[in-house]
Amino acid sequence: MMTTRRLFVAFGAALGLVALTACGPSAPGATGAAFTTELSGVVNAWGFDNADEVGTSRLDLVSDTLADSDVTVELDATPFDAQKFTTLAASGRVPDVVQMDRQFVTTYAAKGLIRPLDECYSANDVNAKERYYPSVVADVTYQDQIWGVPQFYQPPAIMLNNRVLAEAGITADQIDIAKPDQLLAAITAMTVLDNGIPTRLGFDAQPTSQASTWMLAFGGSLIDDEGKPALDDPNNVKAIEFLAKVTDAQGGWANVKSFTDSFDFFGDNNQFVADQVGAEIVAQWFVNVLAPYTASVDITAVPIRDTGGNAFAVAGGTAFVIPTNADNPAAACRWALDLTSEEAWEAAGAARAATIAETPGSLNTGLFTGSPAADQSLREQYTTGTGNAGFDAAIATYYDVVGEGKSFGSSPAGQQIQSELVNAVNSALLGEKTPEKALEEAQAAAMRAYEQSGAQ
Repeated sequence: MMTTRRLFVAFGAALGLVALTACGPSAPGATGAAFTTELSGVVNAWGFDNADEVGTSRLDLVSDTLADSDVTVELDATPFDAQKFTTLAASGRVPDVVQMDRQFVTTYAAKGLIRPLDECYSANDVNAKERYYPSVVADVTYQDQIWGVPQFYQPPAIMLNNRVLAEAGITADQIDIAKPDQLLAAITAMTVLDNGIPTRLGFDAQPTSQASTWMLAFGGSLIDDEGKPALDDPNNVKAIEFLAKVTDAQGGWANVKSFTDSFDFFGDNNQFVADQVGAEIVAQWFVNVLAPYTASVDITAVPIRDTGGNAFAVAGGTAFVIPTNADNPAAACRWALDLTSEEAWEAAGAARAATIAETPGSLNTGLFTGSPAADQSLREQYTTGTGNAGFDAAIATYYDVVGEGKSFGSSPAGQQIQSELVNAVNSALLGEKTPEKALEEAQAAAMRAYEQSGAQ
């Protein structure tokens, strides 16, 4: 799987290639062959890589269904690559449907390289706003059109290490972003330093990977309603100022980063087994990482709250898009919609349950699909209790917040905004620039990317 750093590099190269070579329709809304329900031929799909039982069960189901319409699916299961995609788009030799991170979608929409899918949904009698969470739909909406078929939604929350909290005399209700002074005091109480070097973090705030979440919590935003960067929002400055206090209380960003880089994140001596953290912002999938260690960890979870006290989550995941010059958009549209139907998710839930039943030590922590109806159904069938109260409470927290989603917004410069944000946070936490100056420079760079993106 492509790492974040490689993803940013590939995306930057891709933007340059698009600007130089993209051909065909260049304005959002450009269309090709009609979306109909008269299906036939081959669907060439790309990007459904590393499919586990959740993926293969859906692929098999939909392939069998489409076979009844004389449609066959040819799948390129290699990972999505931004530069490869724009090269294919420039040559006109594109797949019919592509899976990519939702943050890419608006960039390609603004360049005219993918098609709006409102007619795709309409032709197949699917109401996107009913099938998917609003925040998930917002991720793929640009200029009042929907440009992707979304799947998955991994909400973040704050995982708590009950042993560490108890040792420091801290209670779960003190881990609350809505009360920053109280939270900072709790973090300081749980932190252990050895000559200024952390040996235990009170709170691994994930300040670079979760910077945008912190900004939403402080009332800020990354993208305005028109899709323009908004990194210099004054509330974003407040978020970074607080993150600086958090890292300074734990030995400074350089020491914190060095310590967290040493975590055995997926291993037998991970940070919760080793009591290296008191709390940490993690996405729902991390509950699965901890599942084999129920005898070695004592966890629960609390929601992320904004400064107004409101629990929220942020949407993240992938989407299927249809390139502008796709040969078989109608069948590609049906394939993508069928893969995210409740029937497909039911098949995925059954396949996941069967795998868990065959794997000693595994727990069913839920399947977060991007579809509220599917999530509710699968929760009722498969997450009735693990036998571990802490894990059950953590799982329930993620289900409680998944419906409170916020979107980071949709922008043609979405990936550049995220990249500039990471750079800004790093420089501010290292003390190289003030938070205000770091975000001001990030905003300027992101605006240049926005202006070069083809946004209208």
